[in-house]
Amino acid sequence: MKKANVVVHAKECRGNPEKMIRKFIKKTKKARIVEEVRERQSYKKPSVKKKEKQIRAERQRQRDERKKQRATERRRRTDN
Repeated sequence: MKKANVVVHAKECRGNPEKMIRKFIKKTKKARIVEEVRERQSYKKPSVKKKEKQIRAERQRQRDERKKQRATERRRRTDN
């Protein structure tokens, strides 16, 4: 388990507590703290973990490909 040091300072949010909470939640999501806790709650067979990892990787590849396509379409529109 990797250590995650998630800290939100009042200065970052100008003392606004709602903004601090939102920022904290965003940082914990980015550090994947909640997901890791959920994963550790129950045992998963190595084969299941491997399959899930493959599915996540494939989705990420598809997402990246869509991003590239949109970027090239935007460039074409601005060129015309």
